Amino acid sequence: MRFVYAYKKTEIPAWSCILSAATSVRSIPGLLAILVFVLLPAHLHAAPPRVQVSNVRRVFHNGEHNAFTDLVRFQDRYYLTFRSCPDGHMVHPTSSIIIMVSDDLESWQQVHRFSVKHRDTRDPHFLAFKGKLFVYTGTWYSGATTLPRDQYDLNKHLGYAAWTFDGKSWNSPVLLDGTYGHYVWKASVFGETAFLCGRRKNEFAEGPKGEGTAVKSLMLESADGLIWRKKAVFQSVHGDETAFLFEPDGDILAIGRRGSQPAQILKSQPPYQEWSRNDLDRYIGGPLLTRWGDRFVVGGRRVTAGGPKTSMCWLVGEDLYEFALLPSAGDNSYPGFIELNPTNAVMSWYSSHEKNANGQNITAIYMADLSIGN
Repeated sequence: MRFVYAYKKTEIPAWSCILSAATSVRSIPGLLAILVFVLLPAHLHAAPPRVQVSNVRRVFHNGEHNAFTDLVRFQDRYYLTFRSCPDGHMVHPTSSIIIMVSDDLESWQQVHRFSVKHRDTRDPHFLAFKGKLFVYTGTWYSGATTLPRDQYDLNKHLGYAAWTFDGKSWNSPVLLDGTYGHYVWKASVFGETAFLCGRRKNEFAEGPKGEGTAVKSLMLESADGLIWRKKAVFQSVHGDETAFLFEPDGDILAIGRRGSQPAQILKSQPPYQEWSRNDLDRYIGGPLLTRWGDRFVVGGRRVTAGGPKTSMCWLVGEDLYEFALLPSAGDNSYPGFIELNPTNAVMSWYSSHEKNANGQNITAIYMADLSIGN
């Protein structure tokens, strides 16, 4: 399958027109505005490029509910992780994290699978840090049997990890010190420090189970990827899934889910005690934030007239420009992404849009190739 998303191009004035306009400007601010426009990189004042989506394929289905993907390249091999559970999406002690490996992004083999006794493992994410490959998972306490939704207790949440030096021998499950009561999510690295999104109830308050609005999001930090401590609070209410991206100088750009409300773009500078927050134009479930060449990519679940879909967008300033809407429906999204080169990439996601031989929807793992066109 192949999909092409095109944009109406923004015409850039010819140099002769620009110079003519500059000479006619009668104020220094006006002249500076024109010069700034000219000197900006072309992609900052031109329409985002179109992207071709090809080789859409289902890469895994075992009859269980498979969801929440991530991708990484580590030691010249490709790794894919996701949650698999025979009992479905919600909190079950039967869930586990699967890690697969490939040399060509086509043929995948399971290299590791782990679970945590009396806990539901979910939302796995990779982090390559100090020569190790980590897989982090947040876990709800469930006890020995499936937990009713009104008994989900965020205060009992706990992060776990699997890690490896070589991709072959894995250590798991390893408890993440400092994460009790925190729902851990995506991690990122800057310098010699790892940072992790962790959300928790304000003051670890007792009350209604689940999450709700009285949840704050924290940036946790670690020197070894296993022992964590609070670095900063970046959302005081409606804390939720947040993806960090560091600039070379340590500045942070982040995309934060806000429940079913519009997602936010967040920015901060070291030491990350002050944050700016601005609403985007849409809800984003399971947000991805990454670079592709010199551009930013945002992905996640989007609500459309046809139901929830997995969407990929360019982020230009604080505006989103969708470049792909992947085959998806129902329970779906949580994309992973690997840049192969400045014009080619690969992504993963999960979806429930296909049916089995009995006509029942399955929840499986998918991948697609992305390429930037002219």
